[in-house]
Amino acid sequence: MTNPSGEPDLARILAESPTVAVLGAHVDEVRAGFYVPDYLHGVGYRVLPVNPRFVGRILWNVPVSARLADLDEPIDLVDVFRRADALEAHVPELLAMRPRPRVVWFQSGIRNDGAATALRGAGVQVVQDRCTLAEHRRLGLGAPRRPPLADH
Repeated sequence: MTNPSGEPDLARILAESPTVAVLGAHVDEVRAGFYVPDYLHGVGYRVLPVNPRFVGRILWNVPVSARLADLDEPIDLVDVFRRADALEAHVPELLAMRPRPRVVWFQSGIRNDGAATALRGAGVQVVQDRCTLAEHRRLGLGAPRRPPLADH
């Protein structure tokens, strides 16, 4: 999912990622871990919140999971709201997902080249230091496309 320049094709990624797990989802409406996935939910994405601090809470009509491993459906994109220095510790968890997500997206201000290299080496597309909300708006996208079930 890259364009001819080798950069991630953000429009295609967002259009073809209807199910988003949010690693570091938050309950505070002023935190990016809340308002970014809230926006995505509002424009038609299925948003699955992950944060052990908020297990038992309901966000975007879904109970918050403690870990990515607790999710029981295929994930197209993992939207990451964690400190950059914590990302390498999440790589094994991300790579253990079955099926693996097609994309792991580190939000604005989050960059970890070591984690990105490990994920890319395992065939996972990585976007670093970009906001899914801002990119979705900038690209003028609507609701994500639901791929046929055979593609999962």
